[in-house]
Amino acid sequence: MGKYEPSAALWQRSATDLAEVIRTREVSSEELVQSCLDRIAETNPQLNALVDIRPEEALAAARRADAEVAAGGELGPLHGIPVSIKINTDQEGYATSNGVTALADKAATGDAACVTALREAGAVPLGRSNSPGFSFRWFSTNELYGRTLNPWDEDRTPGGSSGGSASSLAAGMTPIAQGNDIGGSIRFPAACCGVVGVRPTVGRVSDYGPPAFADTPGGPVELDFPPTVHYCAVQGPLARNVADARLALHAMSAPDVRIPQGVPAFPAAARPAGPVAVTVVRGNVDVKNHPAVDRALDAAVNRLVDAGYVVDEVNQLSLLTEASRLWALLITEDIRLILPVVQEMGDEAIRTALEGHFGYAAEVWGERPSLETYINGWARRATLITRLQELLGKHRLLLTPACAELPFEQDADQAGPGRTRELFSAMWPMTAVPVLGFPAVTLPVALEDGLPVGVQLIGGRFEEDLILDAAQAVEDRTPMIRMWDQVS
Repeated sequence: MGKYEPSAALWQRSATDLAEVIRTREVSSEELVQSCLDRIAETNPQLNALVDIRPEEALAAARRADAEVAAGGELGPLHGIPVSIKINTDQEGYATSNGVTALADKAATGDAACVTALREAGAVPLGRSNSPGFSFRWFSTNELYGRTLNPWDEDRTPGGSSGGSASSLAAGMTPIAQGNDIGGSIRFPAACCGVVGVRPTVGRVSDYGPPAFADTPGGPVELDFPPTVHYCAVQGPLARNVADARLALHAMSAPDVRIPQGVPAFPAAARPAGPVAVTVVRGNVDVKNHPAVDRALDAAVNRLVDAGYVVDEVNQLSLLTEASRLWALLITEDIRLILPVVQEMGDEAIRTALEGHFGYAAEVWGERPSLETYINGWARRATLITRLQELLGKHRLLLTPACAELPFEQDADQAGPGRTRELFSAMWPMTAVPVLGFPAVTLPVALEDGLPVGVQLIGGRFEEDLILDAAQAVEDRTPMIRMWDQVS
């Protein structure tokens, strides 16, 4: 997108351009926030992507941002830019409800580190984005706030769990959204809604938040989170284009040694001297791609080759297949610990979804995997991380589908064991990556039958900029995919 033009609605502009025109005082943050609020009023009643919107609070923050511009102080890269925050992420004064009715009135006492980073970069929080109950479905419906729709087709999922983030971006409500990802929850919604989703290397964006406590007869007890939350889950940005996603990622990135995977500093990003190699991993032994998915991969390959990338291809990569199956062991066994809480507080949809999830895992790993199996799973994970980094070397990327199917029909995970098995098989590109902790980006490359189709780029640890360079090369050669005139 080009520079700001007075004839264009502010909500349509990219965050990169808006940050520039706010800095030069061509546009005020207050004007931008009001434009986004107007767009929210126009589109959100239908889509239900954002919840708990507080216009006066956001406008007051925008006015403060404008005052800082006028004062001539140093400005952050997102100064005055509206951004949504997911309902499972601590934002001071807002309930970290996770879509659970029982948690609706417990306001966070402080910000999560990723929200702090966004504020320090100058961003203006505007609305909380919807998710499924407990943020653990590839759909975004909960009993507290209801169903979020996909702007492209209300009968298809907007993805989950950051479905509200992706839906709101696609409809133009904000230019940037925060999300999190332990099984595709940033990347899959981005692919479903035709936007860009970045899953950073574990440890790049801090997931530190205010301590959580449970009430017990002996008094409050601080809650501990299972290993997969620390070693597989990440916070990250979604945006409408690659440049904005890069801008948001850099703003959110902050070394934080309080977290188990935190580092005191990030490795310097080194650009290769010669062409970057990309290996296409087209499929998985467990599933056949929808024809539109293969066409999207072909399109991405052609655009990468045109940009000077050296591309080779394999039908399958056993390492990724194994990682996807390992995800079904480690995540599932960790979830088992909180099943009583889900059964007590969760809605019917999440209970049904988890029943299907456990059924699928049982087919792969048995009904109740032993402690030895679980420990060996973590050991195997470490080996797979080493093998994948060796495969990628310094400057190789992988190109995969985002999913073997087009965006799923709404509530497909409620349709029974057979359909659940198909969903898990189709989602191998989403589940393989988190268990290994590598960075990945999804971006749209085509429209098929009115639905966006995305691809995924995977790179070595802390190689986000290399991945984003390739994503930018694809985006530069892709016709613009957006919903502006199709959402009412």
